[in-house]
Amino acid sequence: MSNQLLREALTLDRYPRSNTYDPQWIVDNLMGPHPLWSAESLMQAMTLRPGMRVLDLGCGTALTSIFFAREYDVEVWATDLWVDPTENWQRIQEAGAADRVHPIQSDAHKLPFAHGFFDAIVSVGAFNYFGTGADYLAYCTQFLRPGGTVGVVVPGIRTQPDLAPPPYLATRWGPDLCTWLPPDWWRQLWERTNLVTVETADFVPNGWSDWLLWLKTCAQVGRGYAPDEQMLEADQGNLLGLTRLVAHLD
Repeated sequence: MSNQLLREALTLDRYPRSNTYDPQWIVDNLMGPHPLWSAESLMQAMTLRPGMRVLDLGCGTALTSIFFAREYDVEVWATDLWVDPTENWQRIQEAGAADRVHPIQSDAHKLPFAHGFFDAIVSVGAFNYFGTGADYLAYCTQFLRPGGTVGVVVPGIRTQPDLAPPPYLATRWGPDLCTWLPPDWWRQLWERTNLVTVETADFVPNGWSDWLLWLKTCAQVGRGYAPDEQMLEADQGNLLGLTRLVAHLD
């Protein structure tokens, strides 16, 4: 697939900022659902103001960190455990964001930051892997100033199946899917802490279809993931999608 065809396939009117980025660059550095679409959908429910200090938690290949810095004029600490920060630094420099994005390698449970340092914490496609514990929100919001904001987009499920999951889910089921949880589950977890006011806990509009389009397009250039593509195709948005959460620290 040519770059022009790739661009046409991955251009959606609801993501005008994402449309300005090279789709090959995004595909080459993919990890999970389209990271810029997820980031932009998060910003439809959350506000970043110029000059804010932002922790991008579980940033992967730092594409979201670059996006937040360039699009919203914020300073970002691109933090991930598994991706080499030197590789991220190379991407950051090539994207012209070296003055605003700082690559950090750290476990999400051992963050090397001062308490109260950040104005906002964002996490795209990662928070479910480390944040489902009852005590994690209390831990990570230590690094947030009073009144600061937490915003998350992760794979989710509308409601837990009452009995056995449908066959298309059962064939894909594994430990990772156990962390795909409903928006209301996250709302209750966060509200029980009495630390935050939850402003948004919903499914990203068109999230499941965007995710499926992304997988189908990536498959055409040899970067797709067939099990998730087949699962989303069978589900048709009945159960699966992208959970979006936004809360303010009280």
